[in-house]
Amino acid sequence: MLHSHLISSSGITQKLTHYNVKSTNPNTRVVKLGRQSISAIATPPQSRSAVQSPLRTQSMSPENMEIFKSLNGWVEQNILPLLKPVERSWQPHDFLPDSSLPTDVFQEQLRELRERALELPDDYLVVLVGDMITEEALPTYESFANRHGGATDENVANWAAWNRGWTAEENRHGDLLRTYLYLSGRVNMPMIERTIQYLIGSGMETGTEDNPYMGLVYASFQERATFISHGNTARLAKGHGETVLARICGTIAADEKRHENAYVKMMGKMLEVDPSGAMLGIGEMMRKKIIMPAHLMYDGQDPNLFNHYAAVAQKTGVYTAGDYADILESLVSRWNLEKLEGLDSAGNEAQDFVCRLAPRFRKLQQRAEERAHKTTPRTIRFSWIFDKEVAF
Repeated sequence: MLHSHLISSSGITQKLTHYNVKSTNPNTRVVKLGRQSISAIATPPQSRSAVQSPLRTQSMSPENMEIFKSLNGWVEQNILPLLKPVERSWQPHDFLPDSSLPTDVFQEQLRELRERALELPDDYLVVLVGDMITEEALPTYESFANRHGGATDENVANWAAWNRGWTAEENRHGDLLRTYLYLSGRVNMPMIERTIQYLIGSGMETGTEDNPYMGLVYASFQERATFISHGNTARLAKGHGETVLARICGTIAADEKRHENAYVKMMGKMLEVDPSGAMLGIGEMMRKKIIMPAHLMYDGQDPNLFNHYAAVAQKTGVYTAGDYADILESLVSRWNLEKLEGLDSAGNEAQDFVCRLAPRFRKLQQRAEERAHKTTPRTIRFSWIFDKEVAF
């Protein structure tokens, strides 16, 4: 699932000025160097009144569109097998009290779940709820995947088949986490349900335009972020003694890792067949920075809900500023970008920019952490947990 955390460090913002590659069209090969500041936290969410359907530009040239279409057979052989058949897939009910059993047995299983959930601290619940809400905005993510480069059955049937299969697998994640939280009795479901509706209604704007290259970069980054986040919620759940929830989060993390591998493999193939065009797409996406898909999260009360949720994720170690740099380093390594050859001058500029980014983000992280240690902890009330205060 495309995930929701931002680079956050207890509300501390620091900036580093650097030169980067600017190209409104990765296919033009026209490069300009400009100054931009990197913030230690992601751009704050827009107000809902400011959210409108953005003007999308078609940034994929006809030539590159033909490359995309030409890989339809490759997708069938190399990507579709990464989807699991339904018959071999886990389902949410596998991890939950069995409603088909006699009432007394079902109630006993429910009682055991609630007893285990009592051990989960409030800050952990906030992050788990935020992760679940992000998963539940799946309709937005499917529309995001479908709009890039004409990935339809008419144009590229196997790319479209991947999008549908990915959506079907991801759909189980929100279903499972939502049902667990509902049964736990620890959270305010009406406020959570409102947040989900607000988020789906607000949509998201990633800055990827219609460009499949940029869309694949975005998806690769987000799938790894989700893998990290769910893996950490699994680790923490186990530490709190909730082994069933640990297995739930670990199972979801395994799905995200498999999906990450698929998107990384797709982009790797693009770099193989069109190195300069794909490298420019990576550079442009990283120039814009990765805007998290749930940045418009809102519960009807807190206009800064996403920032507060992300700050708690940072504090609990579920997703931190360092993870952003780690993900970037991982992608640079997996795509072998430092050794990529056959680039034109614009591609070389983008390559240099991207390969130098992670160390800069790492420095920002260190400075932000130093400042965070000197600040007084803040608290915020979350409607998701009945307006209880959580420190961050």
